[in-house]
Formats: sequence, structure tokens, C-alpha cells
Amino acid sequence: MAEVSLTFNQTVKGITEFIEVAIHSILYVRQIYPPDLFIRRKKYDTPVFQSRHPALNEYISGAVKAIGEELVLGNVDKVIIVVKDKDQIALERFIFSMSNMIEIESYDKNMSVQDAMSSNMLTQYFRSFLIKLNMIESQLGVLEHHDDASFAIVIELNDNKAPTRKPDKDPPPWIPADHQHTTSGASDNAELHLVRAVDTGVISLSLAVQESEEKLQKMKIPEYHPEGKGKEKAI
Repeated sequence: MAEVSLTFNQTVKGITEFIEVAIHSILYVRQIYPPDLFIRRKKYDTPVFQSRHPALNEYISGAVKAIGEELVLGNVDKVIIVVKDKDQIALERFIFSMSNMIEIESYDKNMSVQDAMSSNMLTQYFRSFLIKLNMIESQLGVLEHHDDASFAIVIELNDNKAPTRKPDKDPPPWIPADHQHTTSGASDNAELHLVRAVDTGVISLSLAVQESEEKLQKMKIPEYHPEGKGKEKAI
């Protein structure tokens, strides 16, 4: 029996759930917080690490919920997890790029989309994303001075779109981003590495990580020792 293809709403839900899992994984793998703040769990048939800090979890889940509200409207271009230093300078940008492949009327968003992949197939793709993400340190190297690092969640909307404001509700849960945290704020000397991409037949999703010029420059600065000899840091 053939598997049922995804609906638009199932695809949005699946992608937002994956982004939430991926954010926790990024914070763990890049050591933004101590390892003992995380607990080992299983998602998409692969081990993952989830924060145990209630306030941090609430912040992440709230941001992901807001991302989902924009994604279902077709407004989202990119979601960026910015790893930054103590001076708020972006060191790494984990970039989730999204694009709607088809236009679907609101009354059809719970109907299976012809030629879209199945839920089980999407789960396998998410598993491959996470496996690559968990090994990203071998490509990026250990983050220097990670004890001073922090992160931000940035959303970039499609052209001429603004965060949705609901009548009689609180203002949109977003504030203007620091320009240098955005993809347009990256210098030409930043290095971009594609992690994984998938076309669900409904929404295409890719994940890439960008090392900023500032990070790359720091890695090249000689580390001086008492003997007066410098040690060159390189990728």
C-alpha cells in the first residue's frame, strides 16, 4: 500500500518541529552552554540532546511557534541561528532556507499534496540532517572561547513581508535584528558550507552554516606563549 503524501500543514508542522530539535543540537554541539545542561534523547531514530533549562526551552519553543505562524503564511525566507561572541559579533550563522514549491489555498492545506513525499520519508531526511549536524565540529573546528558565546534566533521574511500582527493581540514576537547577524550582513569573505537539503514537494528546506570573516580572522591570529613563539591557528 502506497504511503500517503504530506499535506501543507503537516509539512509546516514537521519543519518547525525539526528546527526546534536542530536549535537544541546546535547549542549542544557548539558548546554554547555546558554539556550537563542537556539530556540525551531520541528523535527521528537518532540520538539528540535537549536543553533541560526551563527558561531557555520556553524561549526556543516560543520563537519556533512564531516561525511556524509565518511559515504557514508562506512568509519565511530564512531562519538563522546566530552564534555570537561576547561583543555580539556573529561568528557562525546556521541558516535554514525555505521556499514554498506550490501555491495552496487555505481550504486545501489539510489535503494531501500530489507528488509530495510521505511523513516517513521526511523523517528519514531529518535524521540525515541531524547526523550531519552532530558531526559539524569536524568541519568547523572547536569554537574558541565558547564560554563567552551566546546565540540569537533571526527570521528573514520574503520581500515586502512583515511579521504578522494579530488583532487585539500582543505585538509580533520579533524585534529588528542586528544587521551583521543577518545573511545580508555577512562579508564577502565569509565561508558557507552546505549541510543538507530536501525538497518535500511542498516546501524546500536547506541547512547551511556560514563562518564569518571575524571568526576566520580570529582563527589565524597567532597564539603567543611565554617562550615568545607564536602558534598559528588554522582551519
